[in-house]
Order: sequence, then structure tokens, then C-alpha cells
Amino acid sequence: MKVLVIYTHPNHRSLSYAFLQKVIQGSSENKNIAEIQVLDLYEEGFDPVLVFNENKRRRDMHIDPKLEKHREQIRWADKIVFVYPIWWGRPPAMLLGYFDQMFASNFAYRDHGGLLPEGLLKGKSAVCISTMKGPAFYPLYWLGNAHKILMRKALLQYVGIRKVKFFEFGSMESPKGKHEKKLNQVFQYFKAIAQ
Repeated sequence: MKVLVIYTHPNHRSLSYAFLQKVIQGSSENKNIAEIQVLDLYEEGFDPVLVFNENKRRRDMHIDPKLEKHREQIRWADKIVFVYPIWWGRPPAMLLGYFDQMFASNFAYRDHGGLLPEGLLKGKSAVCISTMKGPAFYPLYWLGNAHKILMRKALLQYVGIRKVKFFEFGSMESPKGKHEKKLNQVFQYFKAIAQ
């Protein structure tokens, strides 16, 4: 199995970064994982701004040479892991800008005249590891599960990624947030995962 981890947090001393390290550590101890690549969107300076004009057309996004490296990473991966905080009930704008550009027509999906398009990333799976200041029940009860609906249905299933696992950790700015237990949970998952 080949694992691509997309890390989206501007601070390498954050709890999100600690979760990234646990993903890497667990994956490196798992004989089922042949390779792991990490894409740090902030460190790379990924430009999340979507631009269309007379020189850059939406219909050509799937062949934009500037994004070929990132398309190749997605093609390569069997499992895509997203590590990010939840800000204002959703992932950071940087990660959403990545989706805007990478989940392009004729790369991630193909319209064929039906109600829903054909997902071109079929066979891949995803893991979403997110942290938030508020309690874990906040997105479910107060926001109508908006974060998971966005990630699972509006984004990942739309492009054919049906198997999506969530680690949605709340109360992460509290000293009672059980950080070590949650970090170990992620480590153990990646150490043992078979597919």
C-alpha cells in the first residue's frame, strides 16, 4: 500500500503536526505500507487561489502543468490521509483550495450526462484526521455534521473515494483533552491497517 499524507497546518509545533508524526511513525512500522509521501501544503507554499481568465480556463485544469506533480501523487497513492484542524466548522481554506484545483473534471471525475459524475479516483481510500477546540459533539449536533458531509459526500465520494475513515478529535485546547491517548490511537491505527 502507498500512502499520501496531505498536512494542512501552518505551525510545525501544533497538535496537528504531532498527529502527522504519529501517522508517519505508525506507517513506518506497518509491513503492509510500502511507501509514504508527505505533502505539507503550507511548507510547500501551495497557492490555494483558483484563477480563471483568458489564459487559464476551467476546462483545462486537469492538464495544468503547474499541478502535474500533485496529480501524480494522487495517481500514485492507494490511501490519502488528510491531517488538518477544523476552523469555523470546516477544513482550512488552504486545503479547500487544494481540492478546488486537484479535483478537476477529467482528472478526478468525468461528467457523462447523468445525475452524478463518474468518479475517476475509484479504488482509493481516505482517512481524515482533524482537531478542534470545541467538544467532539459540536460538529454533529450544532452544525448538522457539516464537516463529515463535506469531506465524505461533497468531496471524496464525488470523485469515487468510497471508503473514508474519520478521526475527529474535540477539546484539543483543553488540558483534559487526552492528547496522548488520541495520538496513540492514530499511531496504532496506522501501525495495524491492512488496506
